[in-house]
Amino acid sequence: MPTASSKKSVKKAVLPKARRPLGRPKLEDVATIDSKLLSVALKEFIAHGYGASSLNQIVKAAGVSKTTLYSRFSSKEHLFREIMREEIKRLDAATILKPRGNLPELKEGLKAYANHMLELNLQGDLLAVNRLISSESHRFPELAAAAAERAELGIKRISNFIQECALVDGIPCKDSASVAEVFIFMLRGWHANEMTINQKVSASRREKWVSRSVNTLLAARADW
Repeated sequence: MPTASSKKSVKKAVLPKARRPLGRPKLEDVATIDSKLLSVALKEFIAHGYGASSLNQIVKAAGVSKTTLYSRFSSKEHLFREIMREEIKRLDAATILKPRGNLPELKEGLKAYANHMLELNLQGDLLAVNRLISSESHRFPELAAAAAERAELGIKRISNFIQECALVDGIPCKDSASVAEVFIFMLRGWHANEMTINQKVSASRREKWVSRSVNTLLAARADW
């Protein structure tokens, strides 16, 4: 039988620590990490401005390594562009263009799109991002480029919608892209003015402006 002294010398078996599985992370893990990085980066940009924010601050706030960040987003510009793309997806404006069923209706579609976009862009994170672009794009051309990319997407979407309506209504449109460009920049101009005034915009005032503007645009439809 083992003595008391021999019992003391017996060491407990030490189980090996569970090791993190090697290989690439799962798709859902990647999506979670990307979402967290974009969310943290957006908060940093809004709180400190684009120029004053750094990737070091972002990785620290997100609790990830620089390697993790750079494996997904190569630069601060890349991060900002992805934030803009996510905001565009969140707007989901494509369905707004057909508010009364499957068939497109030009006047109602343009009004619904304008009201939807202006309402969302004048509140919350979108308003903060728009102000950031307005105040810092003269120093950081990548901000202006991201805004231009967003505008171009809107122009293409409206141009396609106008073409659909032209087919349904039997009213040809020679240059839907130019009409769409006028429409989008009309919205941007009013939006920029409201940001400058820096007062809360009532729904009734916005809707009245949208109605007048769309009616004015449609009055020249025969010349499109």
